[in-house]
Amino acid sequence: MMHQQHLPSSSSTTRWFAIGLSLIVAASGPLCLAKDTTPSSATSDIDLARRLESAFEKVADQASPSVVVITTKRKVSEAMDLQDGEDEDNGDGQQFKGTPFEYFFRRMPHTPQLHQPDRDVEGQGSGVILRKDGYILTNMHVINGADSITVLLKDGTKFENAKVIGVDERIDVAVIKVDGKDLPAAKLANSDEVKVGQWAMAIGAPYELDYSFTVGFVSAKGRTGVWNRGSNAYEDYIQTDAAINPGNSGGPLCDIEGRVIGINTLIRGLNRGIGFAIPINMAMESAEKLIKDGKVTRPWIGIGIEALTDNKDLLERVKPLKEGVVVNQIEDGAPASKSDLTLADIIVSVDGVTVKTPRDLQRQILHKQIGQKVMLGVVRDDKTIQIALQTGEMPDEVRRASHERETPNEPKVWGAFGLTVQTLTKDLAEHLKLEVADGVVVTDVADGSAAQQAGLQRGDVITAIDRAPAHSADDFKAAVAKADPAKGVLLYVHRGRSSVFVVLKETKE
Repeated sequence: MMHQQHLPSSSSTTRWFAIGLSLIVAASGPLCLAKDTTPSSATSDIDLARRLESAFEKVADQASPSVVVITTKRKVSEAMDLQDGEDEDNGDGQQFKGTPFEYFFRRMPHTPQLHQPDRDVEGQGSGVILRKDGYILTNMHVINGADSITVLLKDGTKFENAKVIGVDERIDVAVIKVDGKDLPAAKLANSDEVKVGQWAMAIGAPYELDYSFTVGFVSAKGRTGVWNRGSNAYEDYIQTDAAINPGNSGGPLCDIEGRVIGINTLIRGLNRGIGFAIPINMAMESAEKLIKDGKVTRPWIGIGIEALTDNKDLLERVKPLKEGVVVNQIEDGAPASKSDLTLADIIVSVDGVTVKTPRDLQRQILHKQIGQKVMLGVVRDDKTIQIALQTGEMPDEVRRASHERETPNEPKVWGAFGLTVQTLTKDLAEHLKLEVADGVVVTDVADGSAAQQAGLQRGDVITAIDRAPAHSADDFKAAVAKADPAKGVLLYVHRGRSSVFVVLKETKE
């Protein structure tokens, strides 16, 4: 178990010194081991430990002045008060309840009072000074919803009422501004050059212990899927085992030279040695746009994606292809919807550059300009084709809709796979408030059926079966009847304001 270290010393630092020393001694080889019992060898080992200790002290001395403690206040109504039996010191407990932020950015302890319409809730996090004139980088969730923001520097200087310059929800960063001059700006590293196994040091204010310093390693790079925020989030985390806790959020992860390599943002449970930081290159791309324009604009083609390796049913249909990015959703009105791209297409390149994972594709698109023409290499069934489209500007929100409506009393047709379907008419489309008026509407899904396991829902509109248009329930029944049971049926489904695809196969007993 790792323990939080508050300068100048603790058992955590001792442990890391021992680890560092053992690594250095091990690297010395058998000659060093042969001299372990000699006085000169003992002296040499102590010298090595002192040099490592000195390096850590230097990082703390150089990096800490550019770290700030951020305290927020927000008013909440009595309706947001703690419920009976809820732990008062359990984290925010409201906006971030049930997410990794619940324990990471905690609410200050308070005692709720009955019949009090409004009360102030305090929160605390960390930040990094970017520029001498007072621009500070932190996490969006640290300052989100705050009525007031106070910034404290290491030398005791306090700035009240910091101004929010802008936020980027997709990567969880924010820039705030204080009226300061000649502030100690942080030194930034190139996070693209970070290596797994290198030293990593976190500085922040966990549990109100300002300017705590912990040491660990970079455990991994390019972590995704850490917290499922949907297709509008970008994840490319640096993973570290340096102890980070509630209050470290927004603070820096530094290298052995005291340069910022990431912004600490998430932990996977307390005291587990699994923390995540946003790479500083990614954070700065957003920060610079926020400082300049107050917002972040990105190129966008409007598709939902997943790795081919994660879709076993589709993978079986496209052998021998093993890698690529599956188009599993197309937003209405998006650039992709105006192109020849279709659901279940597998993107394997962008302008000739191979893409194997969703992150590969995201990186390639994000490096384009808004309005730029791009050429996608796509595998469709057993053919490779080229599809041209033009990027658009990513909207602020990805729209979602739910279909939980009763259908009028019209004839229903039971299809295979546990589906009740019927032909979609104009009147039925108006009754269900659907965006499409041609296809087969799903009116019921049997519990435990193949359709339910595939994620089909009441109100979904099936527009194509194995890429052939489906205009009626008869089309659906005919297509299902001739389908290959081993491969299943490929359905295009309109849901809300977007389209998805489903591979429907009979479940195995």
